[in-house]
Amino acid sequence: MADFERTVLSHYSLQTPYPTEWPAERDESDASDDDLPSESRADVSLRRSKSRYSALDRTASDCRSFVPGAEKTENGAGNLVQKDEPDPLGGTDSVVQVLRQRGLPVEDDTRLRNRFMLSSTTFSPALFLSQVHSTASTQSLLQGLEFLSRSIDQKSASLKVLVESNFERFVRAKATIDNVYTEMRNQGAEPRQEKRLTHSRHASKSSAHLRSNSLQKNGLALDKPLPNDRKKNALIKESEYGVQGIKAPLLEGLVKAEEVWGPALGGREREESLRAVLESMENYRGNFELGASIADCIKRKDYENLVEGYLRARQYADTAKSVADTAISNQTPLTDPQLHQIIITGRMWLEVDGQVEHFKRDIWRRLTGLQSNLQSPTADNQPTEHMELISILLELGVEDNPIWVWLLSRYDHLRNKINSTFERSRIEIEVYRRKLATRERPNALTTALHLRAPSQQGPGGTAQNLDSPDILELWEHIYNSVDSILSKKSGILGEVIDFWESAQSFIDGKVQKTLPTGIEGQSRKHHRLSSDGIRDLQNGTVELVDIIRENVFSFFADPPIEDISMLFSPLPPNTPNTSKSAASPPDALLDPRFKFDRNNLPPPSPKRGEAWEEFAFWPPYANSLSAVHYLSKLLILVGTAASEMAAMRPVAPGTSALERLKLLVGGARERSARAVCAAWNKDAEECKLLEDWTRSTEKKDLTKMPSQFTAFESWILAGTQKLLYLSEAMTIQGSADVVTPPPAKLLLMVRSQFVTSLYKALSGMVENAEKSVEAAEDEWSNDADGSAQRIAGTALDGVPRTSIDARSRSVRMLLTLSNLKAIRGDVVPQLISQFETSFSVKLAEESKTIRDVLGQIDSRLFQSYTKPTADKLSALIHAGITSPSWLPTTPKPASVRPYVHSTLLLLVLVHSEISTTTPSLTPTILSHLLEQISQALLDAFSQRHNNQLQSQPPLQKHKYSLPALMQATLDVEFIAQTLAQYTTEKASDTQSQIYLALDRGTDNEARMRLQDELPDMRATLKRLREGTRAEFACFRRVRVVGAAAGAGAGVK
Repeated sequence: MADFERTVLSHYSLQTPYPTEWPAERDESDASDDDLPSESRADVSLRRSKSRYSALDRTASDCRSFVPGAEKTENGAGNLVQKDEPDPLGGTDSVVQVLRQRGLPVEDDTRLRNRFMLSSTTFSPALFLSQVHSTASTQSLLQGLEFLSRSIDQKSASLKVLVESNFERFVRAKATIDNVYTEMRNQGAEPRQEKRLTHSRHASKSSAHLRSNSLQKNGLALDKPLPNDRKKNALIKESEYGVQGIKAPLLEGLVKAEEVWGPALGGREREESLRAVLESMENYRGNFELGASIADCIKRKDYENLVEGYLRARQYADTAKSVADTAISNQTPLTDPQLHQIIITGRMWLEVDGQVEHFKRDIWRRLTGLQSNLQSPTADNQPTEHMELISILLELGVEDNPIWVWLLSRYDHLRNKINSTFERSRIEIEVYRRKLATRERPNALTTALHLRAPSQQGPGGTAQNLDSPDILELWEHIYNSVDSILSKKSGILGEVIDFWESAQSFIDGKVQKTLPTGIEGQSRKHHRLSSDGIRDLQNGTVELVDIIRENVFSFFADPPIEDISMLFSPLPPNTPNTSKSAASPPDALLDPRFKFDRNNLPPPSPKRGEAWEEFAFWPPYANSLSAVHYLSKLLILVGTAASEMAAMRPVAPGTSALERLKLLVGGARERSARAVCAAWNKDAEECKLLEDWTRSTEKKDLTKMPSQFTAFESWILAGTQKLLYLSEAMTIQGSADVVTPPPAKLLLMVRSQFVTSLYKALSGMVENAEKSVEAAEDEWSNDADGSAQRIAGTALDGVPRTSIDARSRSVRMLLTLSNLKAIRGDVVPQLISQFETSFSVKLAEESKTIRDVLGQIDSRLFQSYTKPTADKLSALIHAGITSPSWLPTTPKPASVRPYVHSTLLLLVLVHSEISTTTPSLTPTILSHLLEQISQALLDAFSQRHNNQLQSQPPLQKHKYSLPALMQATLDVEFIAQTLAQYTTEKASDTQSQIYLALDRGTDNEARMRLQDELPDMRATLKRLREGTRAEFACFRRVRVVGAAAGAGAGVK
């Protein structure tokens, strides 16, 4: 399409393919037939038809150029120089278009344009190459040379063929010209003149013969007068001797001949010029190949060959410069080979220097933008990317020190990255905190599930199920955010340490041994860092450490931020000192958790008096389990990072930077400990929810509450120990300078909270046991917290609970008593031992206080369970003994009174409840009830004796009769022997007191007769016990011990 358009423009002599008006130059006459008036055209037509030389007349009068694209001169004459032509080296189809793109006024300045046209005699090869092919490589120039050689050969062959094929035409043209000359000379002359001319001696026979024949053929007589209109061609003075008529056509013919034959005649000169250029190109082929070679090395990143090529180019340039300097100093003109050498070398150096300078700028850009984790280079390992770039710049030679520039750009990048990363992470955490704060507090069922998590995982478990998924996700986000700053492997701190190690290696001069010195040692000055530069690097490293310390400390010490507008800040412009990671990501790259309407920002967390409202690092409603797990990890990360920063040489011992790092660890530890203690105190109140009235798989007398409480407290103690002592952060050399032991204030706070948690947990257990409300109103029966499952007989984990009725207050109290017994005997000593071992303190006073409190709680709960039963037993005994029907109606009682059976049957029910719920408490509770029964018997007999004394006359003293004495002995001994395995020292003493009271209420005669009745009474007791063996089998001893002797001894 471009060729066709150019052809159209050349044919019609247009400047644009879509002209808006008629070109003014087309209005000028070009001496064509079309421009003549109609009469003149008719006249010419008639003359053409009559004259045999009409073709010559047409050619002479119409001198239009047959060369496409030829133009006219100012005087209207045409020439062979085209307005545009293709590149003779085959590069482009339009030379003018290339020059126009370079801003040269070739359309207005014809002379300037002709210097670029090969068809012009003013064509300048050097100017043509410098402008049209200014960016051409050596390879493309060599290809153009081959194209030009083929064009020259084709042109020479075509001219030779043209001459050979038209030789006969040239001969005929010569004869025709001679005839025309004779005719034109004789036209308009007198006959005498023609006669004289006919016999002229100077006319050759051949020419005369030709002219004669020509005149005869045209029917013209020499003596016939000629018309006047033909006199203008006669060779007379009036017609300027025949020149007047052909003067203008001759001029036009001359111009046309120049246009047609000029290139052919001037081709030899151009050929010689091109041959000289070709010879120079062959001689200096290495110069032409350097540009392409260097470009190829840059493309292939072959920096070694690139440097070699650049050095070779500098040698060529120095050689050419020396030639020019020698010519100037000697004031001698340059020879053509020297001139060609200087031009070619200058052209080569211009190209090579431009490529190398562009390459240097690209290396500078890459060096300042190289912001990945870099390891400190040494002489033993392979050079890293930044060292390779620095080596290239030093080898090529630069004004600025690439080592210092790289270190400075690295410092700026790290400083910006620390600030932007921390601010971004802090806002994301606060946004997440606000979303969690707007939610409802976890219900009792959810809280209980989370508090049981340590017992399901064991010590050292993962964070799974320690808290709700949203809270755990926020904890993970907080840890990852802090880790991205403080981690040595994948965090910014690792980059800071690498930066200092790299700077230290440059300061010590270890790396410079492997760096090049450049051309003629020009880059050796960049190998040494100045004292001011070294001091700036040290101060900059300390500044980076302080920025990290301040950001981390503010995160732990400051309250939650209020302004979160940075989340919508636009991306800063990408500069060499600002990496993409330091910039705020666009909305498309934001985490979905942090996307919300800019006009509806999450409101600040509501102020409800919660402890987590004061801490920016504490997720709302997070429990102590997840808090101690993640805060211990965070504090270990902080302690490790502080130790790593303290190990850096600029942060020397005794400096203020080291003290600030120590304050960082201490401040973060104190704030974290306060948060953990607050959560611990809150969860201790919720420990009562651990009780789901499900039996322990290991000890059937217990529920899962003791083991779950032990796992809960052990998890908290282990995590708190890690948080306070940061033992995992003490593995780094010099860590003791910044990670100090916890102060006594923190230990006292944790100590107090530990004791408080035990008190609150025990109080919650008693509350669970004593709370006597209807199932529909009971906390355990509320479906919202999962208690309906407990009452229905199913644990929270879906495992069926066997033989436990959580609705029964007595059952709950029995299980709680059993749990308290285990806690008092095993759990509390274990936890106290763990605390003393973990924190290296003795809890002597606290241990005594905890044991006293446990004893009080156990005693109170024990009394709460046994007192109703003891009251019922006492009422039965008092009613039976003080009843008038108690006295036997026969001289020898053969059975015990009914109240004895009622009392023992009530104990059977109690025994059944205890043995099926907590068998281990059966001896304790029944022994206590036996003591209460014994005391009730003593009180009842004493009361009956006193009542009888009051009912008798004052002078008549009442005595127990022998039957009454025998009945009382049978009742007391039957109860004592039936419950013999539960007899305690107190119960035995009370029974002895009973016999003494009976003895005081009788006379000597009855005593003596009672001794005689003892064998029968023993038989009666044996018979009665045999008769009730099945009824009271639950009270039988494992090993039978004779109880009658003991009873007899008591009677005695």
